[in-house]
Amino acid sequence: MTNWVYIGTLSDIPKRGARKVKALGCNVAVFRTGEDAVFALEDSCPHKQGPLSDGIVHGRGVACPLHNWVIDFETGEARAPDVGCVKRFAIELRGEEIYLGGALAAASEEALAGAEV
Repeated sequence: MTNWVYIGTLSDIPKRGARKVKALGCNVAVFRTGEDAVFALEDSCPHKQGPLSDGIVHGRGVACPLHNWVIDFETGEARAPDVGCVKRFAIELRGEEIYLGGALAAASEEALAGAEV
């Protein structure tokens, strides 16, 4: 069972923007897309640990402000040609309220788990 932590409202995060929160033992970047989808990633780029919450949101990803690595919100993985991933967190919207859940498995781990026989 997931213990959900209230972290704010949708209006606290500008469209195509982010906010950093300290929760679940680390800094978490909470992003809002132009379509009001909300995603949460550990606030540290896998390349040089740049603060993803300071990056530029475009589509369903964020460009790290240090070296422009693009991290996909849905997988937590760097987009090619870069390689690396960050921890993703569950998000639940209850009306305008945003709740943060536990860490999710990396997309590559989920694919491997599905392939096990």
